[in-house]
Amino acid sequence: MTEIQPAGEQQPADQAGHQHSYIANNTKDDYLKRLRRIEGQARGLQRMVEEEQYCIDILTQVSAMTKALQSVALGLLDEHMAHCVVDAAREGGHEAEIKLKEASDAIARLVRS
Repeated sequence: MTEIQPAGEQQPADQAGHQHSYIANNTKDDYLKRLRRIEGQARGLQRMVEEEQYCIDILTQVSAMTKALQSVALGLLDEHMAHCVVDAAREGGHEAEIKLKEASDAIARLVRS
């Protein structure tokens, strides 16, 4: 299974051929449910803008959607730390360094957003 990179984002050379772990099946459905709800919120925001609703009401919904996305991100980060990073740390070596760097970079992106 290949990891999909966002447009314009390359996988670092030190991770080429690097085995990635994916979301545990028991949480996958929860994440999908939450993301579908967020997708509905985005459509609702589009409607609000189309209908020229009050700016503060739109901003309130943007804030709710942002919080929902942050919740998904923190859940994924927690899962990554609890499984991928812990497993790699047990094994040690280069894989542990890669997983720690991935986690650190993800945290930095979340803090900046």
